[in-house]
Amino acid sequence: VQLQASGGGLVQAGGSLRLSCAASGITRSTYVIGWFRQAPGKEREFVAAISWTGGTTSYADSVKGRFTISRDNAKNIMYLQLNSLKPEDTAVYYCAIDYTTMMRTRPSFYDYWGQGTLVTVSS
Repeated sequence: VQLQASGGGLVQAGGSLRLSCAASGITRSTYVIGWFRQAPGKEREFVAAISWTGGTTSYADSVKGRFTISRDNAKNIMYLQLNSLKPEDTAVYYCAIDYTTMMRTRPSFYDYWGQGTLVTVSS
């Protein structure tokens, strides 16, 4: 499995970005896609997840109402729309796959990871 995250960049507070995660080599039909982030000096934290059907989503409280996760199964691409960005959203954002039907938030449960894309929000 290969995951390629992209779309990060520098944006002012209040701005928006859309992150993409292109997946290839997925061998199972049921899985969960998650987005995580890691700020300098901090642990990797859960941001959002979406089920393999796209019908179930989960968000961290810190991003609820501002970020939206979605997926295009036909293209094997997952998205994370980031709106109303704050300086505290600055981090490297990672997409990951968990071969399960459960919406899990702990990074250790996820089987495959992309390389990350940097989001920097200036005040």
